Amino acid sequence: MPRRESVSSLPKEVKAWLDKSLMEGNFSGYELLESALKERGFQISKSAIHRYGQKFERRLAAIKASTDAARMLTEGAADDQDARSEAVIALVQTELFESIVNLQEATDEDIDPADRIGLLSKAAKNIATLARASVNQKKFRQEVQGRAEAAAANVEKIAKKGGLSPESVQALRREILGIAG
Repeated sequence: MPRRESVSSLPKEVKAWLDKSLMEGNFSGYELLESALKERGFQISKSAIHRYGQKFERRLAAIKASTDAARMLTEGAADDQDARSEAVIALVQTELFESIVNLQEATDEDIDPADRIGLLSKAAKNIATLARASVNQKKFRQEVQGRAEAAAANVEKIAKKGGLSPESVQALRREILGIAG
């Protein structure tokens, strides 16, 4: 049975110092960190610090990517087709998937098997809820698109009867359907 990661047994303030040192050192300088921890009374190998640093760096990268994606969605996505909701659902699904992978990588010492089953069950339930939300969101978008197409067809008929030019009719149609150009 693999032994528990030594970094996780550090006191909270020492672990916070290590996290900050890893970030400031751009996730390098493990020998220096090993020496600094030794001076503080903790015997943790540079290999253990490196393994912890890699996990920590991956988590930070995932958080940064999610944050950047959310910011871009907020700033740039027009919500008339509910693109934000679709992207948020995708982000949450990605995070849940990553959590499941992390849970699978955890050793028995990291988490009790009964707790692992409970967490996987909750994740599965949340994924099912997200899948339903995604299906409903796509269904709603198709319904709205269908209504817009029907409205555009009706306006086209009325405009033709009213004597509008074909160019004007097409301009109205594009406006209703939200087509550029």
